[in-house]
Amino acid sequence: MIARYTLPEMGNLWTEENRFRLMLEVEVAACQAMAQLGLIPAKAAQVIRKKASFKVSEIHAYERVTKHDVTAFIKSVSKAVGPEARFIHKGLTSSDVLDTALSLQICQAIDVLLEELNLNIKALRRQALRYKETPMMGRSHGVHAEPVTFGLKMLLFYEEFKRSRQRLAQARQNIAYGKISGAVGTYANIDPRVEERTLRLLGLKRAPVSTQVLQRDRHAEVMAALAVLGGTLEKLSTEIRHLQKTETLEAEEPFAEGQTGSSAMPHKRNPVNCERITGLARLLRTNALAAFENIALWHERDISHSSVERIILPDSFIAAHFMLRQMREVIEGLQVYPQHMLDNIGRTRGLIFSQRALLALIDKGLSREAAYKIIQKNAMRTWKDKGQDLCGLLLREPEVRSRFTEAEVRSLFKLDYHLKHVGTIFRRVLGSNRQRG
Repeated sequence: MIARYTLPEMGNLWTEENRFRLMLEVEVAACQAMAQLGLIPAKAAQVIRKKASFKVSEIHAYERVTKHDVTAFIKSVSKAVGPEARFIHKGLTSSDVLDTALSLQICQAIDVLLEELNLNIKALRRQALRYKETPMMGRSHGVHAEPVTFGLKMLLFYEEFKRSRQRLAQARQNIAYGKISGAVGTYANIDPRVEERTLRLLGLKRAPVSTQVLQRDRHAEVMAALAVLGGTLEKLSTEIRHLQKTETLEAEEPFAEGQTGSSAMPHKRNPVNCERITGLARLLRTNALAAFENIALWHERDISHSSVERIILPDSFIAAHFMLRQMREVIEGLQVYPQHMLDNIGRTRGLIFSQRALLALIDKGLSREAAYKIIQKNAMRTWKDKGQDLCGLLLREPEVRSRFTEAEVRSLFKLDYHLKHVGTIFRRVLGSNRQRG
């Protein structure tokens, strides 16, 4: 099974200590597999498993001479093992160890991300249900359109976060591969059965065909999943930032006791957490592009990808984990202002019911073009004259009064009409079992 890392911080997974530890697991598993096949003495494999260890400082000292991290690593391990160390790395090439260990490392990191992502999904679900019936303005182009509910907005993000979970899980499946196939992937100096047994011990699948390295489309898929996750986190952050604007103030991220928003203006409550998330999403997208560039390596391999990955993989996973933690704090502590939402619904004095009125006129026998002209004419008057409202203007419109009673006209401006199918959408997303996440 893939080793589970017990420390909670994502950064611990990307230390040199953990990297070398996973490389050691690969080397020891390969020796164990060779011993099972009778290719090395069973006693030697036992000694290797018992004594194999390394010192990071020692590896660094050796690497200053060798200029090669894997040979320095093997030298440190061999010093700890003794004579049986001659069987370590037998028939393997550096990338057998590096790429297989990297797959283990990425799987560990995705597991940590998925745990945090699940907490975000649960938090979004709770907020969606809490504000299921809380009306607010829906906006298109940033302009008032027709009413929605705040719960429906949260439900949309709940579903989108679930898609990110699905993408990450799929990427994990496609990165959970290793290779122990030698210098150019031909098994010239290693029995293919060693690869199969080694990877089984490690909890990885065998790449059906490889060169000296695992192919980088696998890693690019992981980085693409992180970039899309970042885009979704940015999308929610941007939504909250818009809702927190003073002119809107329908929701805002939590503001802690003693927190300050500005060194100059004591009144400020800024959406700093959402702004951080927005900025880091750009980093994830940029790093994904670098991962795409890594796909095309020369012939059976070059190492142009290696230096890039040592930066983009830890940076992206650590950033994504931080973003998810920040977002969970925002979601769980979100300040929501239902009265402000109702006030904003009323700001345009009935304009948001224009489509309802348009359709009602059509149902009464007017052509769409004629009905549209009537509603738009009065809507434009409402925009210009702050003392007017659309309902009052339509009540003075002859074409309307000849077809509707006053009560019928006023009924066209009811909020409930727009929210009557919210429950249907919730049932479609959550199903009958509301506990499902």
